Amino acid sequence: MPIPILQYSLSTHNHRVNSFEYLSGEEQPKIYTTDILPSSSEMDEIIWACYRQIFSEHQLLASNRDPFLESQLRFNQIKIKDFIKGLLLSSQFRSLNYDVNNNYRFVEMCIQRVLGRDVYNNREKLAFSVIIGSKGIEAFIDELLNSDEYIENFNDTTVPYQRRRIICQRIKGEIPFNLKTPRLDYLDLSNQFMPQLSWSGSVRRFRPQEQQPKAGDPALFFSMLNDISFI
Repeated sequence: MPIPILQYSLSTHNHRVNSFEYLSGEEQPKIYTTDILPSSSEMDEIIWACYRQIFSEHQLLASNRDPFLESQLRFNQIKIKDFIKGLLLSSQFRSLNYDVNNNYRFVEMCIQRVLGRDVYNNREKLAFSVIIGSKGIEAFIDELLNSDEYIENFNDTTVPYQRRRIICQRIKGEIPFNLKTPRLDYLDLSNQFMPQLSWSGSVRRFRPQEQQPKAGDPALFFSMLNDISFI
């Protein structure tokens, strides 16, 4: 008998703030959709927006492209929703996001990128982590893509985008979900229901992307590759 998804409250930090999703004077996100038949160049932008939303700007690599899925989308054989699902279930997405994180962090990233909002609370992360553990990643992705929330906001023809911003964090310089570093810092486990690791009386927190990479950071590896010239 399959385990049903756990119940959780739809709570947020800003549940008492008016105009939570849309602030007056704030630049609204660009909507990429196939509701109106796009031109070839417009389809290029739609495909790029899908990659940027799902892989984040840190993972926009040529090796992560899927020409077969792109061709199907261009010739209207699949919908944007199917294209998004294909990217989420790709081996590239799995290796870059699932294999290097625990289930709680993976749930958080997928909700941010697929539903366009932050997780409501730890209970929501736990509920979907149970789905991953009992039914697998594909069942979890289906739960998100077939949810009423996804259908009401994006349906089959719109690329997901960040719908909600937490005001108090934006004042402090909060950045969009797809600009955040997706890889879990092994020392930032206290927020993932796991023991907190520390040494010398201090705890190292999750490093923002804009800070300089340190020894052992993957960014150094990619930087080194970019500096290598092939004859």
